[in-house]
Amino acid sequence: MKQASLAAGRGETFVRDLLQRDRAPSIENFLALAKIVDRPVSYLLGEEGTAFEPGLRRVEVAAHVQAGHFAESWEWEETDRYAVMVPDLPELRNLRLYAAETRGPSMNRRYAEKTVIVFNSVIEAHEEPIPGKRYVVERKRPGGEAEHTVKLLQADADGNLWLMPESEDPRFQAPISVNDGTDTEDVVTIIGRVVFAVTRE
Repeated sequence: MKQASLAAGRGETFVRDLLQRDRAPSIENFLALAKIVDRPVSYLLGEEGTAFEPGLRRVEVAAHVQAGHFAESWEWEETDRYAVMVPDLPELRNLRLYAAETRGPSMNRRYAEKTVIVFNSVIEAHEEPIPGKRYVVERKRPGGEAEHTVKLLQADADGNLWLMPESEDPRFQAPISVNDGTDTEDVVTIIGRVVFAVTRE
């Protein structure tokens, strides 16, 4: 309860007070709790038809990844967000999952347009980058604008790590050194490891 309270941005006794003192939370607090537990508000209210199939987990798609597109924020407005269901794997249950929709041709050898990439935060997971895995990467300019994309992490013979694009478009085929970054003043950061990819028929 303490972890959920703090994750929701409230005092550490927030959830306990709701349960034990029969307090009625505001809509804002309901939304904060729903986001933390990856459930809609209707689920917290106990409405019928809101239970999920066993073995599945709901993840909110709240952003997009698109190489070459620099903006102040990659996150969407609340009204544009939607949810996808992924397997509820035991090894991921203690980790918060995030999701973003792919746009543009920068990863089209691997992911079709509007594939949903589900990933965990490498910081929250205390995880070192793993060669052979795909990662959501941020490339930030000195002015604050940033692009977000997905790259395959590989190691060369000397152990140096490289972010490799998987694109048929020549504009997005240059590898990026994790050790040395780019030849510009951009700052490259590995944000999360991709754990699922969800495509539409």
